[in-house]
Amino acid sequence: MTANPNFKPKKTCPAEKALQMISGRWKILILWELLEGVKRFGELHKALPGITQKILTQQLRELEADEIVHRQVYPQIPPKVEYSLTELGKTLQPLLETMHDWGTEHTD
Repeated sequence: MTANPNFKPKKTCPAEKALQMISGRWKILILWELLEGVKRFGELHKALPGITQKILTQQLRELEADEIVHRQVYPQIPPKVEYSLTELGKTLQPLLETMHDWGTEHTD
């Protein structure tokens, strides 16, 4: 099979990029919790039954890398870390609320 010299990769759709940033089993639930305000890791872990510490850490790191979640570390013993939505993360609130309303109306 030979490569088509006229092939041009498809441009990434902005909606596709947005979905990549918030997709995953837990990210929307994490964001929903953070809409209520600042949370510590343990509070998030307790609020999301079934999530492992490893997965929660991974999802929070991805959200932080995408500048949706802010991680604040306080220099104290024992260490204190808080998570909150960034200004960018807060712009997701209407989208999350619309998805919640749609899910309430159209799913069991």
